[in-house]
Amino acid sequence: MKWKLLLCWLLWAPAMWAGEAVPMAEDPKVEARLVSIAEELRCLVCQNESLASSHAELAEDLRREVRKLIREDKSDAEIKTYLVDRYGDFVLYRPQVKPLTWPLWFGPFCMLLFALWGLWRYLRLRKAALQQHSGHHDLHDTTHKD
Repeated sequence: MKWKLLLCWLLWAPAMWAGEAVPMAEDPKVEARLVSIAEELRCLVCQNESLASSHAELAEDLRREVRKLIREDKSDAEIKTYLVDRYGDFVLYRPQVKPLTWPLWFGPFCMLLFALWGLWRYLRLRKAALQQHSGHHDLHDTTHKD
């Protein structure tokens, strides 16, 4: 009896957790263009997911907005400009290189250089300390041999 209940539960569980299907655009061309544009945009909620793959409510709202702009015959560049003006450069997966986005582009490289410099300095100071310490022991050893 227990195995029948388990089997029943395993068969019905996915149906209970299934979400509502996301409606596609009436026009497949609009939907294809939406996917193309949305893959280059960041979900503002998930942050490390594209707008195309996000399941957040805000992402669905943004996709609806992009569909509307596509139907208004806006170019891809105009749509991205609209979203950047509204949400900032963070909405783009590859923001333009400009003074405001320099930390995004060059920050990781600068942090790597700083870490390498710190490692080099630490190793140099450690080597000097070990040499001084071993020199002190050599001096100490010669005084005890007499």
